[in-house]
Amino acid sequence: GDQLTIDFLGKIDGEAFDGGAATDADLVIGSGRFIPGFEEQLKGAKVGEEKTIEVTFPEEYQAKHLAGKAATFDVTVKAIKAEVESKIDDEFAKRIGLESLDQLKELLKSNLNQQYAGATRFKLKRALLDVLDEGHDFALPPKMVDAEFEGIWAQVSADKDAGQLPEEDAKKSEDELKAEYRKIAERRVRLGLVLAEIGRANNVGVSDQELSNAIMAEARNYPGQEKMVLDFYRQNPNAAAQLRAPIYEEKVVDLIVSVAEVKDEAISKEELMKEEDEG
Repeated sequence: GDQLTIDFLGKIDGEAFDGGAATDADLVIGSGRFIPGFEEQLKGAKVGEEKTIEVTFPEEYQAKHLAGKAATFDVTVKAIKAEVESKIDDEFAKRIGLESLDQLKELLKSNLNQQYAGATRFKLKRALLDVLDEGHDFALPPKMVDAEFEGIWAQVSADKDAGQLPEEDAKKSEDELKAEYRKIAERRVRLGLVLAEIGRANNVGVSDQELSNAIMAEARNYPGQEKMVLDFYRQNPNAAAQLRAPIYEEKVVDLIVSVAEVKDEAISKEELMKEEDEG
């Protein structure tokens, strides 16, 4: 559908509410991105038009304080871009900076192969960590487990307050969740110690260049703010040190895979991507 640029202000019982206002928001009619009924009432709107839209938040809305409540939105339409059907051909490829349709196809193929390789790596690593976890049973340092659990629980609590807990977790009591996430904390600590010992015994380390590459990769995740991110890591050695852990873990996993007997197994792309999503 058409893409609209809008300003809007939402109110419940005549009072504005947090998260209910935006300026220059992009909305594609029919995308389903906004709450039910919102987009439909903007069909046929014209630039400069001001409309008051009446909607009701779904009962299962993630922000619990808004769920099931009636609201009005004062909307101003600032711009409209009509939907244009694009023909996928050489001209289309050139418009997006490529030389030809064949180059576009090769790029898409390469991207898909990278996705499948990443999903395969994820599946292999998860299976390896499961074996290591099941094969080691030793007393864990209580303080390490407590610290790991507190970090996990802080995130769970934040997700709960924001109404963003996974559906299966939302149905559980707090005691059930704490017991479940403590087991996860124990697994993480156990695996961390096992991987650290394997790495130590095999002289695995993280070079300054590898850490620098990781910091640069992190900075690229924030376009336009790269310098700020780089400055943050330069000024906070502890934050930079935290990037060493995942690099070290990946290198130890690579080491184990290189000496392990890995059996190839045929699997459909749907099964492969599904397993990654569930991980």
